[in-house]
Amino acid sequence: MTSSNGKLVYYFSSSTYCLHFFISFHFMLLAAPVLVIMGVSGAGKTTIGQRLEKDIKYKYLDADDFHSQSNKEKMSMGIPLTDEDRKPWLESLRDAIKEYLINKKGLVLGCSALKKQYREILRSADPDYKWESYASAVNFILLDVPAEVLITRLNNRAAEGEHYMPASLLQSQLDLLNIDDSERIFRVDATLSPESIVNTIKKMDQFQGCFLSSLC
Repeated sequence: MTSSNGKLVYYFSSSTYCLHFFISFHFMLLAAPVLVIMGVSGAGKTTIGQRLEKDIKYKYLDADDFHSQSNKEKMSMGIPLTDEDRKPWLESLRDAIKEYLINKKGLVLGCSALKKQYREILRSADPDYKWESYASAVNFILLDVPAEVLITRLNNRAAEGEHYMPASLLQSQLDLLNIDDSERIFRVDATLSPESIVNTIKKMDQFQGCFLSSLC
């Protein structure tokens, strides 16, 4: 990794090719980054997002709150959402992210963001984002949890009446979850304690200096 003219250059080389990623620091200099805490239902997005809100003084938004009533009703009946169902939802999230970037405010968003095309819509909140460059002010952190742990969490949550999504939809989400290594999505072991997860995120090299003042 080298630095030149305000840009970081990441080199990934193999015997046949070398990919060059140029990450502009214009947003890093002018605005706080956006953190999308992603993963399937039961991964702990809300718990971690709310703890980050307290620790780093960024606003936390829960993507579930942006779903239409019809989407919530479908999920409560155990019916998986289609891409068509999700598109208006993702676009409303993109617009919310854009507001925070324009106003130079830090944001933590808890969102499943299961497919690359969904994440691309969210990345495009950065007005200078070039599709499939993956260089955006919008950063993704995956809460990685084994399926058996997720099932237990969802069953416990359903028993307490805390969420409209049943555990029966978990497999459909796991089937949709797809991450391309080239996206450079950060993974965190979400079987750890919430405190450990939050500390791991805060110590990530790419965010050093960002959270102390809520500006990079």
